[in-house]
Amino acid sequence: MRRSLLVSLFVAGLLMPFASFARTERKIPARAVERIRRRVRHEILMLPEYNVFDNIVYKVEGYNVTLMGEVTQPILKSEAENVVKRIEGVERVDNRIEVLPTSNMDDQLRFRLYYAIYGFPALQHYAMPVIKPIRIIVKNGNVDLEGVVDSQADKDLVNIRANGVRDVFSVTNHLKVVKS
Repeated sequence: MRRSLLVSLFVAGLLMPFASFARTERKIPARAVERIRRRVRHEILMLPEYNVFDNIVYKVEGYNVTLMGEVTQPILKSEAENVVKRIEGVERVDNRIEVLPTSNMDDQLRFRLYYAIYGFPALQHYAMPVIKPIRIIVKNGNVDLEGVVDSQADKDLVNIRANGVRDVFSVTNHLKVVKS
């Protein structure tokens, strides 16, 4: 009995360094992480249902990807997860995307906001790209503006246009100014 206990402790002592080695995180090449980032972005932008009223953001930590943001259709949440899971090198996907509640009032607001922003002559150049740079997220009458604009003046103008839309309860402007 005592001998088997000593043998067990000896074996456990020998294997202990290997157990701790297996638990340590492996060094991930920066090139691999950057490749995964580019692929995640590409796959999300290529989703057929992804539109100006959806906002999907992501975080890549090694071989793990966390999806966040808001979408108007439940299918988009699951499709985003599925395409990211298939990216070579991705080991785990944490899908934290929120599906916005279904609401006729919010749907009407989305279209009024779209035309107030993208239909305004000084902002029409933002309507040109297929992937619109200004994301309009509406939840229960509250609006979040996400994305990028070229200047502080454009950011302020988008905010004024969104606040001028009837039935909007609040506007939170998260737009970032980025020189093109």
